[in-house]
Amino acid sequence: MKNFSKKGILILTPFFYPNIGGVETHLTDLVNGLNDLKYQVYVHTYSPLTTAGATWKPKETIQHIHIYRYHWFGKNLFHKVEKYPFLDFLYLTPYLFLRTFFWMLANHKKITTINSHGFNGAVAGNMLAFIFNKKHITSTHALYDNSPNSLTAKLTSFVLNKTDMVLAQSLHSKNQLIKWGVSSQKISLYRYWIDPKNFNNQKSNISQHKFKVLFVSRLIIKKGTRIIVKIAKKLPNVEFTIIGSGPESKYISQQKLSNINFIGKVDNNKLLDYYSTANVFIQPALYQEGFTRTIMEAVASGVPVIASNIGTIPEIVDNSVSILVKPTVANFKSAILKLSKDKKILNQMKKNCALYTKKYFSPANIKLITQHY
Repeated sequence: MKNFSKKGILILTPFFYPNIGGVETHLTDLVNGLNDLKYQVYVHTYSPLTTAGATWKPKETIQHIHIYRYHWFGKNLFHKVEKYPFLDFLYLTPYLFLRTFFWMLANHKKITTINSHGFNGAVAGNMLAFIFNKKHITSTHALYDNSPNSLTAKLTSFVLNKTDMVLAQSLHSKNQLIKWGVSSQKISLYRYWIDPKNFNNQKSNISQHKFKVLFVSRLIIKKGTRIIVKIAKKLPNVEFTIIGSGPESKYISQQKLSNINFIGKVDNNKLLDYYSTANVFIQPALYQEGFTRTIMEAVASGVPVIASNIGTIPEIVDNSVSILVKPTVANFKSAILKLSKDKKILNQMKKNCALYTKKYFSPANIKLITQHY
């Protein structure tokens, strides 16, 4: 590998801002952090695929960051095809690879390392790395329900083993990949982080009259949206604020409950206004999530968390700032009542949030990624 005086990083991902999601927010933090470190960053991505009405630019340059967004079809089509791996692959991978390939023909000397994201990004990244002789690191962002003997697991391990390094978010994710057949020598751990300019626990405007519960997420059934509605029906004196967009938006908007405040889509830079008025944050996920970013944002805003005790969530927060339970209506109802009635426990958890954020969600986490560039 040749030495370059100025490192150029190709970020390859189907999803990027202004598409809204936890991965997208992490990628924004990543490219901003790389920019501060004086890397030349080249993002190749699609137009927003799951965030309707988002305003976007085909090409954008901000200091050392160069973003190329390729127009692609199918608003919310991803939610329909993601259950079918082959269709998901056809939808996300070939066109992104082709557009990036033609860009690389003229610009490959600018790139020292490819950092792809997700399985589809990894496939395209492998081909580009082979063609242009580049180092290729892929970052994973999710946990999966597939068994080690499934075709999905076998194909995923084949693709990831072809990369130079796999960055996994948690021990849970690392162990899953190893069971699938990915070499443990290729896997290194990394963590998301919080930009202290966007989230801090010094701002607070919490009402003392009504206990407020906040939920921020992509609105799909497996995120636990219907559990929240059922809890709200059982706790009429608790106010629930729901933020997000997705297939479940219609279902939530049809609920005629006075204690549900459905906001819809909110820009990331305005989320602090909602975190700062919440007593607790809930995340009743029904599946094994990856590194759930909104949980980090809540803690960084001084808001204790009630969440499912599955997937990576137990690696994100401990009992000093959260209550983790099996995702049932009864369990979440009980936890909400406990914190609403015991102000001593609630206030101690709030105090713990600042130290926890500094220890685990620091921007210094970017070094876990850049050390492999």
